[in-house]
Amino acid sequence: MPESLLNTQDVKDLLAKVGGLGNENGDARMKHIVHRVVSDLCRVIEDFDVQPDEFWSAVSYLTAVGQAGEAGLLVPSLGLEAFLDLRMDQAEQQAGIEGGTPRTIEGPLYIAGAPLSKTEARLDEANEQGEVLFMNGQVRDMDGQPVAGAIVDIWHANTLGGYSFFDPSQPKFNLRRRIETDAEGRYSFRSILPGGYGMPPAGQTQKLLDQLGRHGRRPAHIHFFVSASNYRKLTTQINIDGDAYLHDDVAFATRNDLIPRIRRSTDPAAIRARGLNAPFAEISFDFVLHREAAAAPKAEVTRAHAEAA
Repeated sequence: MPESLLNTQDVKDLLAKVGGLGNENGDARMKHIVHRVVSDLCRVIEDFDVQPDEFWSAVSYLTAVGQAGEAGLLVPSLGLEAFLDLRMDQAEQQAGIEGGTPRTIEGPLYIAGAPLSKTEARLDEANEQGEVLFMNGQVRDMDGQPVAGAIVDIWHANTLGGYSFFDPSQPKFNLRRRIETDAEGRYSFRSILPGGYGMPPAGQTQKLLDQLGRHGRRPAHIHFFVSASNYRKLTTQINIDGDAYLHDDVAFATRNDLIPRIRRSTDPAAIRARGLNAPFAEISFDFVLHREAAAAPKAEVTRAHAEAA
C-alpha cells in the first residue's frame, strides 16, 4: 500500500500554508480550525479514493444548497444541530446545571418581531382550517417559583406544514406570537394543531437524503424560545403525540420529556363554552428555567434569521 500523502513533508507544508500557520497575521483559532478541516477533508479524499469528478460534483452540490437557501435544512438533517445541543447539555452538566426543560433544535424557520401579547394570545390569523388547540402552562424556576414577565416566543406550521413568511399564502405573522407571562408565570394561547412536513421533495437536502436511504420527514411540533431577565434562554419545541414520525425525526429533535399529553374534548357543553362548534384539543406544558450562572456556557445563540418585511 502506498504511503499516505498526508505523511509526506510536501503535503504537511502545503496544509500548514493553507491554514496560515507560518505567519503572524489573522486569527489564531481560525487558522487551526481551517488547517484541521482541510486536513480531515484530504484524509477523506485519500481514504475513499475520491476522484476529481466526484470532488467537483460535491462542490457543485454545496453551491446548489446555498443557491436554494437550504443550508438551514441540511444542517439539522445531518444531525449537526442536534450534536450542538448535546455538547451544550454536556457543558451545562459540567457547570452543575441539570434538570429543567430540555433544549432541542431551533431549526431554520424563526422570524423575529412577532406581535407581543400579555398572558394570552391567538396565533391563527388566517382563519386556518384544522383542529383547534388551546395550550397553557407556567414558566417556573428550578425552585418551583413562577417567573413573571417571561417572554414565550412561539412559532409553528399550519396543517400543511407551511410556515408564514416562507409560505407567501399566509399572513406575515400567522402562527407566530410572543406572550409575556403574568405575575404567576402563566401563559395561554389558541391556535391549531400543526401538521408535520418534509424536506422539499425536489430540493438539495432531499437529494442527499435519498443517497443515504433516509426520508426527510419531521413530526408535527411547536417551537419555543423562553427568556427572562437573569435566566438562561431556553430553545425548545414540543412534539405532537401520535405523529407517525414522532420518534423518527429527520432532524433528530425528539426528546421524551417534550411530548406532552393531548387532551381532546368532545363534550358539547365544553365546546360551546369555548365558542366552537367542533371538538378541540388541549395541551398543558410548563417551562422550567435555570438562573444565569457565571461559570455556565452562553445560552443565547447568535445566528442569522430571515426578517419579516
